[in-house]
Amino acid sequence: MADRERLTTTAGAPVSSNQNSKTVGPRGPVLLEDFQLIEKLAHQNRERVPERVVHAKGWGAFGSLTVTEDITKYSRAKVFRPGSKTDMLARFSTVAGEQGAADAERDVRGFALKFYTEEGNWDLVGNNTPVFFVADPYKFPDFIHTQKRHPRTNLRSATAMWDFWSLCPESLHQVTILMSDRGIPTDPSRMNGYGSHTFSLWNDQGERFWVKFHFKTQQGHEHFVNEEAEKVIAKSRESYQEALYGMIEDGRFPKWTMYIQVMPEGEEVQFEEKTGWSAFDLTKVWPHGMYPLIKVGEMELNRNPENYFSDIEQSAFNPSNVVPGIGFSPDKMLQGRLFSYPDAHRYRIGTHYDALPVNKPKSPVHHYHRDGEMPFGMRTNPDAYYEPNSFGGPVEDPSVEEPPHRYSGQVGRYDFRGEADHYSQPRALFEMFDAGQRERLCANIAGAMQGVPQFIVDRQLAHFDKVHAEYGAGVRKALEAQTRDDAEASLSTSHSAAAE
Repeated sequence: MADRERLTTTAGAPVSSNQNSKTVGPRGPVLLEDFQLIEKLAHQNRERVPERVVHAKGWGAFGSLTVTEDITKYSRAKVFRPGSKTDMLARFSTVAGEQGAADAERDVRGFALKFYTEEGNWDLVGNNTPVFFVADPYKFPDFIHTQKRHPRTNLRSATAMWDFWSLCPESLHQVTILMSDRGIPTDPSRMNGYGSHTFSLWNDQGERFWVKFHFKTQQGHEHFVNEEAEKVIAKSRESYQEALYGMIEDGRFPKWTMYIQVMPEGEEVQFEEKTGWSAFDLTKVWPHGMYPLIKVGEMELNRNPENYFSDIEQSAFNPSNVVPGIGFSPDKMLQGRLFSYPDAHRYRIGTHYDALPVNKPKSPVHHYHRDGEMPFGMRTNPDAYYEPNSFGGPVEDPSVEEPPHRYSGQVGRYDFRGEADHYSQPRALFEMFDAGQRERLCANIAGAMQGVPQFIVDRQLAHFDKVHAEYGAGVRKALEAQTRDDAEASLSTSHSAAAE
């Protein structure tokens, strides 16, 4: 035993026994003075931080981004220098499911990336879909409520989901993707990732470009149909974790090719006039024919976490983490997330979450934040605890100021939904599907509508009709088939019970 490290308290004192509580005699009560017992019990009560309200269950790994192309005419960010290689962390997740949810359930997947650049951390927090259900952060809490448990039944509510979606036609594009064959990727390595939002890039000349980020899997795009996913879930609820961890442990490192779409600043006006869609609407995509994909480089994941809690559960991804050369846009949902994400982290893992090893930048950090919960690792000049000061504290660098955004207009609450076209992009997607894919899409929707009041179903069907006549007809046919199947199953059960 001499070659083993000595067990200590969290304060570093050696522990004489880790097997038995301190008691009054062998049968007597436990003493309050057994401080190590108290420490162990108290710590156990706090071993789990609150799970994420959304994206609760996730799977992650470390890797690198290697830039192979030259996009410096669009961005001054050093992470995009040709040939640069940047360490990174990726976390994939379900959106609606809780920590105990099965990995292979039908759900949107989070696709969050943290790049440890020499200018600070750049976080790109997106999904495996290029669009989302809503375009305004005002509606995001309401939408998420529909994905969580009913206050009375404590069960997921199909009625709540379809009630909300049927009243928000902007959701049609995302709902169609979710209910299609694309709704259940086989594992994290076989799905694409998207920044989803419109961001911006800016170069050394002060020129701004609107941008969409894409990560295309090199493993091939693969998905389960419902029956396949059900068989997987019956065997394991951790299929994604098993797949991602196993691939990396075996040296089969998953890779993605990074692309961008670029729109010069000012062109968003002509874009909207031509298409009828805002370039900053999260429920819409930019057609590749208008804005083709431009290759940037390659992302590879090649190292599993050493401690899942420290490296993945405590990881915190913020859309607000950008570096010089990368900026934001008027995308409403993005603007809301710039606040909500860091605020969620402050609540979930603490005031100084950015100082945790997995979140800490690899570049120097100098700021004037003070005190709060667990200010570990803070090394500051005790005399320079405010700014400006005369005692050598860190100062601003005007050279990294981004060019101004060109905004104009009157402040108000504008209803953009009534003017927007919510049907043509889902129509284009539906028309891409072959007969089998359309049939499964409609069957998946019918299955997900079980128990939903008819007036809500009818309202949603009216939206499907506007997308494509075959879309609405296909769902109606699937609903009728489901009703027949349910009736036959009920009759069969009744006959069996009568015979018994």
